Amino acid sequence: MEIYHETHGSDGGRPLVLIHGALSGIGTSFGTILPFLAKSRRVIAVELQAHGHTPDVDRPLTVEHFAADVVELLDRLGVERADVFGWSMGSAVALRLGTDHAERVGRLVLASVSFDEDGLHPGLLDGIQDLQPEHLHGSEFHEEYLRTAPDPAGWATLVTKMKVLDAKLPRWTPEQIRALAAPAMIVLADSDIVQPEHAVRMFRLLGGGVPGDLTGLPACRLAILPGTTHTTIPQRADWLAPMIDEFLAEPVPAR
Repeated sequence: MEIYHETHGSDGGRPLVLIHGALSGIGTSFGTILPFLAKSRRVIAVELQAHGHTPDVDRPLTVEHFAADVVELLDRLGVERADVFGWSMGSAVALRLGTDHAERVGRLVLASVSFDEDGLHPGLLDGIQDLQPEHLHGSEFHEEYLRTAPDPAGWATLVTKMKVLDAKLPRWTPEQIRALAAPAMIVLADSDIVQPEHAVRMFRLLGGGVPGDLTGLPACRLAILPGTTHTTIPQRADWLAPMIDEFLAEPVPAR
């Protein structure tokens, strides 16, 4: 499978890989923030199997497959290690890269991440199996798909495959989160699909939630964006870009 990707910015330092959300592509997930992030680094924006410009193949959509595909792309590009910024489904792919392919990851920015299904608001996915492809016609995601997909008629298949993924969400144990080697920045909207208590729990598992004036700042970070929903996180570029720039500029601890 040929994974569509775009490269922006300069080649200095570790590149930053952008991984989009479900049913989304580079434009709807990162169109606003990408130019800011590319000012000071090389940015590699990918589109995963069956999303955007990347064709579908005869296999299910899983976070594990997506993560392996990103590693293969890095191999093809000759990139030994990269920072990764994922939003929504892309944050799960980024987290899987961090836990299963740790040697390939420098720093992680995880926007709207949940390490198990209990992190979502109760009942959020009730009825998801009743979602029909036509329910999303006219949405920004569908319009982007029609503009970019090799087969615009594949929308129904993509939605059907995504419902299978949503029925069995990826999960990690608290021990796996605690053992994450890459410094991580957790980003959440204050009205997100992920509960704020879950984000704080993950932050604590990563070593956060300490009195920094006494202990020093932890390697991880937590940013909760006010007046923001899950789907409007990508529009908060003016807030997110400087926070991400500062976080990624920190050195990666030796392993």
